[in-house]
Amino acid sequence: MKPVIHARAVTRDLKLGAHVVQALRGVDLAIYPHEMVGVVGPSGSGKSTLLGIIGGLDSPTDGTIEIDGIDISTMSEGQLTDIRNQKIGFVFQFFNLIPTLTALENVALPIEFAQVRRHKPFNRARELLELLGLGDRFHHRPSELSGGQQQRVAIARALANDPPILLADEPTGNLDSASGETVLEALKTIRAQNGTTLVLVTHDRSLALQMDRVLTLVDGRIVDGSAPDLADSVMTAGARERMIEGDV
Repeated sequence: MKPVIHARAVTRDLKLGAHVVQALRGVDLAIYPHEMVGVVGPSGSGKSTLLGIIGGLDSPTDGTIEIDGIDISTMSEGQLTDIRNQKIGFVFQFFNLIPTLTALENVALPIEFAQVRRHKPFNRARELLELLGLGDRFHHRPSELSGGQQQRVAIARALANDPPILLADEPTGNLDSASGETVLEALKTIRAQNGTTLVLVTHDRSLALQMDRVLTLVDGRIVDGSAPDLADSVMTAGARERMIEGDV
């Protein structure tokens, strides 16, 4: 089976003032169709940078990244936009729902703007919201929903155009434990129903351990064979320096 995500010797240099920091240092990874993969590590270890490069929101300084066998490393922004629209859905810590739109309208919106429509927007929105247990919240605006409900609407929106890959960056970071568990179950349901490949960045060890596989990043490198709790305890000097500037 060929990987749906394949990184080879990926590095990413970031300028922080007069200094250059290596956020990623020769990362190799292969993620296969239908896998649920957790990415853990201390603040500043490169988790969000890696997710951004996988999702075509950023490009590597060196190395290659393939999505579904397509090398996206040197693509133009227009080409990357097409790849994101066709193959990748994003879920972030902050829900980013449009406050004046209902749950149904928020989920239907990406389909209405898609270059190629695979679904009728509101039919697909209803289907996804029902799948995620929100069949009675179609006409509620974000302010009328709990945090966990808003995140499930955000997941539905990310899946509106049937992307084979879903990238989630701290999707439970703003939620209490009960809501976080509900969101995790929603992600598992999506994988079971749609065969979606999930890559999830998290600080939550218990969440990561429910994935099929866990990748631990420390100081911009994948630490092979490390348990997730190592990522909470290992903090190199480089990681500490980057924490001062914010998570990369």
